[in-house]
Amino acid sequence: MIEYRSLGTLKFDELYAAFSSAFSEYDIQVNRAELARMLHRRGFVPELSFGAFDNDALVSFTFNGIGTFNGLKTAYDTGTGTIKEYRGQGLASRVFEKSIPMLVKAGISQYLLEVLQHNKSAVSVYAKQGFSVTREFNYFSQQMSSLTLKSEDLRSECLIGEITLSDLKNVSKWWDYAPSWQNSFESIYRKPDDFVVIGATRGNTLLGYGIIEPTTGDITQLAVEKTNRRQGVATAILKELLKRNRYSSIKLINSEISCYSITALMENNGIPLRGKQFEMVKMLT
Repeated sequence: MIEYRSLGTLKFDELYAAFSSAFSEYDIQVNRAELARMLHRRGFVPELSFGAFDNDALVSFTFNGIGTFNGLKTAYDTGTGTIKEYRGQGLASRVFEKSIPMLVKAGISQYLLEVLQHNKSAVSVYAKQGFSVTREFNYFSQQMSSLTLKSEDLRSECLIGEITLSDLKNVSKWWDYAPSWQNSFESIYRKPDDFVVIGATRGNTLLGYGIIEPTTGDITQLAVEKTNRRQGVATAILKELLKRNRYSSIKLINSEISCYSITALMENNGIPLRGKQFEMVKMLT
């Protein structure tokens, strides 16, 4: 008999076993340390995450991150999966339905997720559950060995080097779009030591910055003050970020499709568009 309940009593090894089984057919596999890092960064709260159990074995699950997004207390789908033998029974939908009253009771105002646009069946399921598309994102990635960096002289007299997160004051006014859940400062500050920040400075003035997680090759943020654009600053920051990368590939996930400057920067440096995602939200209260 299938039971639905919180994941709060499970040990991490049990969560990892279910996750590995559910995603065993994927080309890219996530090891134990990588899953732990991903869940921590995305704000995973096991007590407010839920699953379907068959004789106490976790067979379908949603790992929820909890935090603030657009000023509202939010639950974020940081991983939903069902092991192969239990697919086609609607378990993931039932897990979601069972979780809503618990999330509302915990003061959660909205539920947020991202889904690949080509996964039309998943998009359809989410739409039927009351989710609406709020933004469209691009996904760029490339193997480090295949990069073809643009040769561009830095036309602004500035220094490129490491700075700290505390140096990033009032940089949101430079943004062409607000970072997605996993790229937000709230997410970064959950494990700040995992990130390297590169800044472009002129004297004591910051002109631009970029943030990378070297162990995953994930560029989380990259922005240049608007009057200092088209001077090679972003390209210089990108090159310095790549020097800090310790992973076999580089990626920039969840840039808004309307941000043509990021698209041009990535593609001009041999980091092509690999896919698109929808950001979707369901209001709970």
